[in-house]
Amino acid sequence: MSDTDLIAALKGIVGNDGVISDGDSLAPYLNEERGLYQGTAKALVKPNDTKQVSEIAKLCFMENVPIVAQGGNTGLVGGGVPHDAVLLNFERMNQIENIDAQNLTMTVQAGAILAEVQATANKADVYFPLSLGAEGSCRIGGNLSTNAGGIHVLRYGNACDLVLGLEVVMADGRIWNGLTALRKDNTGYDLKSLFLGAEGTLGIITRAVLRLFPQPRSNCVAFIGCDGFEEALNIFHIVRNRAADVVNACEVMNRFALDIAEKHISLVECPLSERHETYLLLEFASSDGDADLNGLMEAALGDAFEADLINDAVIAQSGQQADKIWALREAIPEAQKIEGGSIKHDVSVPVSCVPEFIRLGTKLVTERIPGVRVCAFGHLGDGNIHFNLSQPQNTEKQDFLSQWQDTNKAVHDVVVSLGGSFSAEHGIGQLKVSEMARLKSKIELDLMQTLKNSLDPKNIMNPGKVIPHRN
Repeated sequence: MSDTDLIAALKGIVGNDGVISDGDSLAPYLNEERGLYQGTAKALVKPNDTKQVSEIAKLCFMENVPIVAQGGNTGLVGGGVPHDAVLLNFERMNQIENIDAQNLTMTVQAGAILAEVQATANKADVYFPLSLGAEGSCRIGGNLSTNAGGIHVLRYGNACDLVLGLEVVMADGRIWNGLTALRKDNTGYDLKSLFLGAEGTLGIITRAVLRLFPQPRSNCVAFIGCDGFEEALNIFHIVRNRAADVVNACEVMNRFALDIAEKHISLVECPLSERHETYLLLEFASSDGDADLNGLMEAALGDAFEADLINDAVIAQSGQQADKIWALREAIPEAQKIEGGSIKHDVSVPVSCVPEFIRLGTKLVTERIPGVRVCAFGHLGDGNIHFNLSQPQNTEKQDFLSQWQDTNKAVHDVVVSLGGSFSAEHGIGQLKVSEMARLKSKIELDLMQTLKNSLDPKNIMNPGKVIPHRN
């Protein structure tokens, strides 16, 4: 079938206005967030329902045409970038179909925007805890297919922990309806787990049943300055031992990360009077509106002060002050873009190994790249650190970025030596496929390839992503 005939067939499924095939209109869907990849597509298709997704998949399967599912196109590893494929965009399948406050579940289409899922839960006086920087534009199907993390993994888990059921369109167009709202169902294999984190390489998530939680009715936010990541870890350990049931987030950032946030992002300001080497952001939350979280925070930080771990700290006295503290953390990624070129690492290590990783990683990169500036920040509570490197001053951006791949390998070797992962929450996409081949064991790769061959025998589901293809 020619591309012209393919486009005509796609229009027959979704209508003329549901297919985009001219270059200028396609362009915004083919560029990824960091500008590392430029895609190509035979056409972009916007289905209205699962039946249309199924018909599109059947057509692509029959014609051996690759198919790539795309949500909000906010991914950071090139997972949603197509290469001469049919690009399946879910912006029309954006409905929140049902919310059951008593069962604490919500049924949504894959194109529902994360922030709207959060807002709908709030209106029903319940809570959906997945929260990340792109929540205003990312879509839930993409969140689930990449097993997104965010700031509340410490308490609620990754995206895979927030799903009870899925509906998935398979490579040949069959529809698996696993939209269960049950918390206990021991009837065979947990099939939904195959598709969570698979980045659309095994099937296309079309609908999901999400887990909800009681609405937080009180919270407390603190910002802490200390001498290093070792002190930050020990502070977290003390706080967790005293207040584990209410610790909602524990974020960390080094001095350089905070400095560039204040430098480049307007209205961002550190609430502490002096500079410190490392900063810790703690959030407590409780469904008990009368809970004295400020008192609990004061007691926990008091223990850390007595242990001589804290140099200075402030506890937010209002929601506005808490928002300003969070704005510091949220400003870092945008500030680093403005500061210049950056080589990024989304890695995780056991929580207890975070200080050792920072020490070894910093030593490694400063020896390899004289003058490099380490921008380390992220989710201390679950061991996920964004170990990003800003270009040295008076260095050409492209000269610096040309060292990306070799630097990634060296840093990832340190991570693996500590029992860590070279991809914590951003996924594999195409950016890290070579690292999968290098660092994953043969049996892991064999098992993944066996699954891929079984569920996608023609290799048309987002080919070239996640696992190295072997004939």
